[in-house]
This record gives sequence, structure tokens and C-alpha cells, in this order.
Amino acid sequence: MNILLLSAGRRNLLVRYFKESLSKSGGKIFAADCSPTAPALYDADGSFMVPPFSHQDYIDTIIRLCTENGINTILSVIDSELSILAENYDRLKAAGIFPLVSGKEAVEICFDKYLLHTFLLEHGFRSIPSFISLEEVEEKLRLGALCFPLFLNPRKGSASIGLAKVDTLEQLRMAFSKEPGMMIQPFITAQEWGVDVYADFQSREVIQVFPKKKILMRSGETDKAIGVKNKELMELCKEVVSKLGLVGPIDLDCFETEHGFVVSEINPRFGGGYPLAYKSGANFMDLILHNLEGRANVPKVGEFREGVQMFKFVDAKFVDGELRD
Repeated sequence: MNILLLSAGRRNLLVRYFKESLSKSGGKIFAADCSPTAPALYDADGSFMVPPFSHQDYIDTIIRLCTENGINTILSVIDSELSILAENYDRLKAAGIFPLVSGKEAVEICFDKYLLHTFLLEHGFRSIPSFISLEEVEEKLRLGALCFPLFLNPRKGSASIGLAKVDTLEQLRMAFSKEPGMMIQPFITAQEWGVDVYADFQSREVIQVFPKKKILMRSGETDKAIGVKNKELMELCKEVVSKLGLVGPIDLDCFETEHGFVVSEINPRFGGGYPLAYKSGANFMDLILHNLEGRANVPKVGEFREGVQMFKFVDAKFVDGELRD
């Protein structure tokens, strides 16, 4: 069994974790990226240079590489690429390649934060008040139903790109005129949590839920965190993932407010903070391999070592010789 990690970038640890699990059965982990300096390429068993995933020949290229190298499974860690994989799911399956991706509708809901907000409310979950109409926000400000500071959040995107805090109506109008596709929310200062979830490709059940209390954030990713067995949060995330029908590795961002936990974002892929879950005993790689072998996993929600802490630091990859081509 061979797996290809697309848009591998700096996900060296993911590559190493897959390599460890696959080595038990003689399988290999391959990595692909459009940049020859993507560090993860150099930790994989094999690697490929590919066009950007927006290129018209991208899917053809992936199918060719998989066919030539005996690769039967692919996955991505980039949100917008997930949409492309979901759109081409049937074509990839027909070529003998299994994309580790949720259904197209579920992926699109997660990719659009306003659609996610609407979905959560429609299914009885709490959600941060969110608006896409400047006129509606100005009316609520006039009536006292909203107050500054407010938070501008792009409907689509990740890594905290495009986020803005505004303190006055003038700032709000100026920011919204430059980016009319923004979502407007109250500015929240509550404790942030991240949750890694695995939902089974065979049974569709949620198998594992790993909450981590965030200590420090950097560029939209968890920089320091600690694993905590919070039953309320685990149950909430299990219910939300099940209602959306997501499968595979999933990354949720949540706030702990005075009214309880609120899901703010969902990425239907491995999150940047997943290594803490892995080091705490939540091995999603083994769960994936069981599914690829046609076996459903036994639910083990909350079965991990509590209290393990993660502190990220800067590392480097050194290449003596030619870069990948």
C-alpha cells in the first residue's frame, strides 16, 4: 500500500508518521509539491514535482504519477485542494486511486465559514453571531445589539490570512469596501481550543476525538498547547462531525465562552497541531491504514494520554546536491 501526500509543504512530521505506520506492511509514503524547496519532499520515500493544484493538468498529472508508481491513496492538507479532490472523486476512484476526502457538499460547507455558521444554527448548535451584510451590522450597531470592537473574518481561507479587528464605524466601512466578501463578527477573547477528530471511512462513525487547549498561536496555527480530556467538548465535536457527515482526519477550532463551547471553524483534513494528538497516542495513520485494508475501526473516543504538551520550534532541512525536479 502506497500513499501520496499532496501539497506536502512543511508537513515533515506527517510524512514521518505515515512512514512509520506504512513500514510495518512494506508500504511507502510519497510526497508531492509545486516547489522543489518544500521540506517534506526530502523526508518521503519518494517525491514528485507537480504543477500548482489550480493548473488544468493537475489531476491528470496526479493520476499518471499514481499509476506509474503503484500509489493507490492520496490526501491533501490544503483546504482549496480538498475541493478539487472532492470534485474529481469519481474520476480518481475510476483510475484506482482513493482520495482521502469528505463529500463535496460537506467540504464546501467547511470551506465557507458563513455556510458553516448557518449549518450549525440550523442543526441546533451554538455559533458565533456572523453577518455578511454591512447594512445589517450598521443597524444592529445603531440599536445596540452589536458593539465595537468587531472582527472581520474572510468567508474562505485559513492560516489567519485577512483577519482584521476594527474599532470604529469608519474602519469597518473602509475594510469592508476593500474586501466585501468578509464576514463580520463580535470580537471574542475567550479561551481557544483545537480538536483533532477521526471519522471512519468504513463505518462513518467518529473513532477518536482529541481536544487540545491552546496556549499560544502563531500565524493561525497552534504553537503551544496541552492535551485535555474535556468530555463536553469531545461530545460536541463528535456530534458536529457526525451531522456534517465528514470522514477521515478533521481539525476543529473552538472557543470556550461563558455560554459553553462554540465551534468556529472546521478543516476536513489534518490540522497543523495534529502532532500533539499523535504523541499523546491518537494515531490517525494506523486508523487510515485499517480503513484502506477494508476494516472498520473500533471507537476509542478520549483514549489518549492527557497532559502531554507541545511547543513548536524552528527546524531546517539541509540538501547536499540537486533539488527535486
